[in-house]
Amino acid sequence: MARYTGPVCRICRRENQKLFLKGDRCMTEKCAFERRGYPPGQHGHGRIKFSEYAVQLREKQKLKRLYGLIENQFHSYFVRAERMKGVTGSNLLSMLERRLDNVAYRMGLASSRSQARLVVTHGHVEVNGKSVDIPSYLVKKGDTVILREKSQKITTILASLESAKSKEAPQWLEVDRASFKASIKDLPTKDDITVPVEERLVVELYSK
Repeated sequence: MARYTGPVCRICRRENQKLFLKGDRCMTEKCAFERRGYPPGQHGHGRIKFSEYAVQLREKQKLKRLYGLIENQFHSYFVRAERMKGVTGSNLLSMLERRLDNVAYRMGLASSRSQARLVVTHGHVEVNGKSVDIPSYLVKKGDTVILREKSQKITTILASLESAKSKEAPQWLEVDRASFKASIKDLPTKDDITVPVEERLVVELYSK
């Protein structure tokens, strides 16, 4: 399945929740979800009764789209989470948060995860002193992520960092925006997911 390239505001409307897929625009009156807070399509205004399967599917879709993954990628994370020790749902959320593109987003190097993915793939980020251009790279406790010196004057990144000053970094991440650097203090947990997600429903969906 190819990556979705259509209007991302339709995704928020479909999931009936603001996922902040367009960064700062989502905080303004231009946000499509604020103007049309109902599902897209001709039946968007209708009352829909969801089955148990539909509720589980929507929760999976919401989590997948929040991190900008295609189905195969997301399923691979679930399989890995299932094989790990501990609670499968918590393991899944932890891995998704540890993706390098998400770390770049949490640092404030980009206003959205899709923009953070470009920051990583264009080679602007280093992990422990080495350039890493793989968005799915999973950081570990003790790792240091820093914006490459040559990239510290890019206008869009500086604008994102300025906007991020009002946002609090998650507890598992120690961010020093003045030095364009972040340290992984601990592994992330469910409490670090800013959008309410019932990971239990995702586990139940894949367990059928």
